[in-house]
Amino acid sequence: MRSRIGEVSTSYRWAVASRVVAAVFGGYVLAALASVCIAWLLPMARGEAVVSAMMLSFLVYLVAVLWCFASHSASRAWVGLAIPGLVLAALAGLLHWQHLP
Repeated sequence: MRSRIGEVSTSYRWAVASRVVAAVFGGYVLAALASVCIAWLLPMARGEAVVSAMMLSFLVYLVAVLWCFASHSASRAWVGLAIPGLVLAALAGLLHWQHLP
């Protein structure tokens, strides 16, 4: 019985590796930014808001990982993480700037 491992192209392997990197690191960054923004925006005590935002960030991470492997191409996966990441980074910066003394 022959192994089919040698039949997979190098470009396919790089595309899968790129999706894995996008899912692991891009998803983490997206979840962290979402956690910061949600914590700032929740109308409750700061400690409760942070814990609630951290719990919600696990859902954001799950959706990011699912998006990376459900998207049509690796570049679409990266763009699908970059656009919300930039929006959340801008929102986090704006919220931080508004709350400065």
